[in-house]
Amino acid sequence: MWTDVYGIFQKYMGTGIVVILFLAAIVYLFLTEKRKERRILLIYLPVLTLLLYFNPLFAAFFCKVVDTEIYFRICWLLPVGVVLGYSAVQIAERFEGKKQACLIAGMLCLIAISGKLVYTNPLYSKAQNPYHVPDSVVHICDAIKCEGREVMAAFPREMVLYVRQYSPYVCMPYGRDAYETEFNHFEKLMDADVIDLETMWERIELFGVHYIILDEKKEILGDPQDFNLVEFDRMDGYVIYYNNNLSLTY
Repeated sequence: MWTDVYGIFQKYMGTGIVVILFLAAIVYLFLTEKRKERRILLIYLPVLTLLLYFNPLFAAFFCKVVDTEIYFRICWLLPVGVVLGYSAVQIAERFEGKKQACLIAGMLCLIAISGKLVYTNPLYSKAQNPYHVPDSVVHICDAIKCEGREVMAAFPREMVLYVRQYSPYVCMPYGRDAYETEFNHFEKLMDADVIDLETMWERIELFGVHYIILDEKKEILGDPQDFNLVEFDRMDGYVIYYNNNLSLTY
């Protein structure tokens, strides 16, 4: 448990330079800040949050009741930016002229080299549309949208998170839980290299799935027509099958 907690904090804080600066800023404010309300906000609360985060009893309780994967969100309570910014201004005000300018420039450079350019992360890519989701998600959701009601659609794993962001009218038989629980059996079948329609059919009926979206490159075991699945459309490298056993009218 302790290893997990420390590892999460280490990943969240990146190179560690910001953590060192943050702790140094807290010490500096502890020695110099006299106003009670600011001491509470910028010193006592961050320290209490850190003590709570690294408390093994709290960590064990939190991870048991909620989830280990979201334990890092406690770090969001740390006012890192506020403490660093306030401390930098307090220090800079002690100098004037060129000394102050050089000090500010040095602080900015230190912050700049303390991390990595976020846009170099492979998880970031140029937005394809104003919704900041792949165009394929927009096109497919718009194509299967039914006016006046919701539709149930099974999407490949790579599209699941984006569908939730884009359309409130397209529901899915699995979501975030697909990555964590036994409820994800349907998602595993959708993510398989070979789509076994006969095995999947029980889940399709159970959740009342109107549409099934598959990568057109994937091999399908079984004939969709045997299950009354008709090809609705093809777009952006995906095939959309409509479940003709269900009606989209009330």
